[in-house]
Formats: sequence, structure tokens, C-alpha cells
Amino acid sequence: MKRTAARELAIQLSFAAAAGGAEPAELLERFFDREHYETLAAEQELCAEYPDDNSLEYIRKLTGLIAENRSEIDGFIERYARGWKLERISRTALAVMRCAICEILYMEDVPNAAAINEAVELDKNYDDPDTVAFVNGVLGGFMRGEFPTAEQE
Repeated sequence: MKRTAARELAIQLSFAAAAGGAEPAELLERFFDREHYETLAAEQELCAEYPDDNSLEYIRKLTGLIAENRSEIDGFIERYARGWKLERISRTALAVMRCAICEILYMEDVPNAAAINEAVELDKNYDDPDTVAFVNGVLGGFMRGEFPTAEQE
């Protein structure tokens, strides 16, 4: 499974965990039960391939870090989504931005530019162009505000 697909699954699972208040570990266990996962393949192309061990580890790590650091990540989103309260932002856009900011802050093996580019591209699958532009703007503002002297890798 490619990293993009694993990232998208992590976004979907983080969205589900935030919406339902479920613990990420429990949600992941149920979601990646082979029998359950195979039923998803008929409904969603993303689930056509069962994740390999590396992809599963990446998904577990990312969803866990998002859950653990959600209040800090949400603080950054609120700071850089000037004039927007979290409640007004689409839940999908929030999940995408949480993923990108989490990768930038806590995952050393993901270049910052890749985290932002992937987030924007994945958001195009879920949100309208104005929301995608908003996500790009918030993530760009985050990078300029938090890492002003860093190269944008």
C-alpha cells in the first residue's frame, strides 16, 4: 500500500474517532479486522488492498499521535484559520489539517512539503475548491508562522 493510501485511511479513521469519541486503538482493531476490511473493498476502492505491516504501523502511529495531541493541533488550526472557529470548519477539512500538522510536528520521516501537498490533494477528494484553498492557506500560514526560518523542504 502506498503512503498516500495509508495517509487517507489515517485521515478517515481520525475523522471517525473524533466524530464518535472512540479510542483510536479500538477503532483500528475493528477496522483492520480482515473479515471486516474485505467487506469494505467492495464499497471503497481505497480498501482494495490490505495494508502491509509498514502501512499499518504508519496508520497506527499517525492516528495515535493525532488523538494524543489533538488539543495542541487544534490550537494551531484555530490560530491560523483566522476568524474561524473549529465548529465552523468542515470536519473533513479538520481531519486533513490535523493529519498534516501532526506529520509536520511529530513524524520525522515525512517532509513538511510532502505533508502539506498530500493534505491538499487528499482534501480535493472530499471538499469543494474553496475549502481546499482554505486548508492550503491554513497549512501555509502554520508553516510560515511556526517555522519562519526553516526551508520548506
